Amino acid sequence: MIVTYSMNVFIPLTRTCRNNCHYCGFRINDGKVMGEDEVENLLKRASSATEALFTFGERADEFGKVRDWLRGMGFDSMIDYTVHLNKLAVEHGLLPHTNAGVLSRSELKKLKEWNASIGLMLEQAVELECHKESPGKNPEVRIKTIKDAGRLEIPFTTGILIGIGESRDDRYYSIEVIADLAENYDHIQEVIIQNFSPKKGTPMECWKAPGIAELLDAIEYAKKALPDDVVIQIPPNLIENLKACLDAGARDIGGISEVTPDYINPEHPWPSLKKIEKSLNGEYTFRERLPIHPKYVRMGWYSERIAHLIERYADKEGYRCSK
Repeated sequence: MIVTYSMNVFIPLTRTCRNNCHYCGFRINDGKVMGEDEVENLLKRASSATEALFTFGERADEFGKVRDWLRGMGFDSMIDYTVHLNKLAVEHGLLPHTNAGVLSRSELKKLKEWNASIGLMLEQAVELECHKESPGKNPEVRIKTIKDAGRLEIPFTTGILIGIGESRDDRYYSIEVIADLAENYDHIQEVIIQNFSPKKGTPMECWKAPGIAELLDAIEYAKKALPDDVVIQIPPNLIENLKACLDAGARDIGGISEVTPDYINPEHPWPSLKKIEKSLNGEYTFRERLPIHPKYVRMGWYSERIAHLIERYADKEGYRCSK
């Protein structure tokens, strides 16, 4: 069985965010934005990566400090600045993947030109107490972004976060919503099944993290509900029993960085690929992929702006070619 992964560099442009999710330890709202020099330094250090993962708080430019900084640098919005940095990543030989929260159709079109794929976690397709101060976590708003990405033929990553106050039926329903989107638009390349990890200093710091049984149950249901060519991804730094998750149907372990930590879950460092392979006793074959999955490489779902990099990195099957 093949299990895929990508080598990336994690670039958190700002931790300012309009949402105030009760489990989030990423949001700081200090108004700071990474400068171009800082971003370029990370890009230069990512010698073994093919993916530049850009992420930041949703609608950060609604805050005056961020907006003023952007204008001082000559940018009208956070998305415009991100596109500028996407171009910089391409110049350094990296394929961008951007997670920017809820996006409009016009913003998606801007990003499509310079991104190999785009992501937005659905998290849950039902309203939850932990999202009551988070307008961008309204399920209808997030589903609209995912639909718009499908209409624009953007290879897309989404997923659910389990253990944040939802019921088992809620998880199943959320997976069914994603399955329906995948069947209708054929653009969802991977679905992340991610377990909630409590963060100190947050309203949910004392909540119990979901156990392996709940995680496996969600993976098994996703395997049944999703189209066969939609890959189920699990975060290897948040899961102790990786083999059980792969046996249940997961086939991707996401992006791994040798340069940057997981800024969303910094208390859980990335395991090395060698450590992961050793723990599985050779039962699974690992293959590196790009931020655009092999199916969409073969379909040609990418712009001319990044075609030269995909042609450089991808083999005939769409995986990362031998180095």
